[in-house]
Amino acid sequence: MYYLYNVLIYLAAPIAILVQLWRGLRDPSYRGSLSERLGFGPPVEGPTIWVHAVSVGEVQASQPLVAELRRRHPGHRILMTTVTPTGAARARLLFGDQVRYRYVPLDLPGSVKRFFDRVQPKLAMILETELWPNLYGECGRRGVPLVLASARISPRSVGKYRRLVPLFRKTLSHGIVIAAQSESDAERFRSIGAAPGRTHATGNIKFDFQPPEGIWERGRRWRERNAPGRPVWVAGSTHEGEEAVVLDAHRRVLGKFPDALLVLVPRHPQRFETVRELLAKRGERSANRSTGAAIAPATSVLLGDTMGELMTFYAAADVAFVAGSLVPVGGHNLLEPASVGCPVLTGPHNFNGEEIAQLLMDAGAAIIVSDTEQLAHAVTNLFGDSNLRSVMGAAGKSVLDANRGALDRLLTLVDPLLD
Repeated sequence: MYYLYNVLIYLAAPIAILVQLWRGLRDPSYRGSLSERLGFGPPVEGPTIWVHAVSVGEVQASQPLVAELRRRHPGHRILMTTVTPTGAARARLLFGDQVRYRYVPLDLPGSVKRFFDRVQPKLAMILETELWPNLYGECGRRGVPLVLASARISPRSVGKYRRLVPLFRKTLSHGIVIAAQSESDAERFRSIGAAPGRTHATGNIKFDFQPPEGIWERGRRWRERNAPGRPVWVAGSTHEGEEAVVLDAHRRVLGKFPDALLVLVPRHPQRFETVRELLAKRGERSANRSTGAAIAPATSVLLGDTMGELMTFYAAADVAFVAGSLVPVGGHNLLEPASVGCPVLTGPHNFNGEEIAQLLMDAGAAIIVSDTEQLAHAVTNLFGDSNLRSVMGAAGKSVLDANRGALDRLLTLVDPLLD
């Protein structure tokens, strides 16, 4: 089956390369990354810890991990790889010149070997779950310890993985350490061939997320300048199909709170222009954050067409709707608004973080909404009840505090591999 996998991936490679080139024509952020995806790039000097985070959510979650790795192992460089340009951009905003950056190679034998020749990592850490037979196999052949951090397999995915057991059993047998998010995740990994003695339930390092220093003050200043005395809600990380639902809900909110302000933040920068056109087509009284100008009192929708400001908006808001959840994307990080005491709304599709969503709902920190009517009702209800907002905000912070510690448990497994 491993041979068949490589045959199929070689057949698919030209399509992947053409897609990459096509994306580069439409989106400048994809240009120049193809060589790295084929394993090329400058060599990384000195002992290197390689951390892979797929996109924005995983990059954000890696922040405390990277900081602690740099503190505990100052003699090692950190190389961060991502799949998406938005993930790479977020990494550069978070870490600056503290780490090196590169796109992860395609899982082609040649690309993987070139990547390892140039990086020569002493340790590889993959956040959450991506099972790549050639990449993992090369770690095994070169004796590079590999750790899957905050690893998970959803119940709906485990059947698919089981059908591929002959392929992934070999992949998972190369000395991989699995630090699973929960005991259920750990058991699912064992069921597809992971070594029981190297599979541990350590928790989700997303709970160790700390809001950026000074974020509350930045949120307060932003609100004083842009929306003094106005109710504010944020729709963060929206995807195609969600903006229309959110805007319809906002029109209903305006019926009860005419001065309400919606901050609408699309997930991907390449969609900023599409959403801007949608706002114009609908005749919304909108403004663009990228102009840097203060928001006029008549503006009812602010398009968050900048990078790296979502946490500021959450800190400034009365209510946060976390998107990617009204459509089957799987949801985004609910802990970001919870960490700044903002009541959380989310859609029904949270399979990327089912445990987190359930904990927040059980604690009364989050509400599930499924459509325009439910979203509008939840927002207006929270706007009108400051006590409920306070209770939900405090409950969200309590969930974070009660579940911290996954990072320490993870590093207990990692430190001996570097020492």
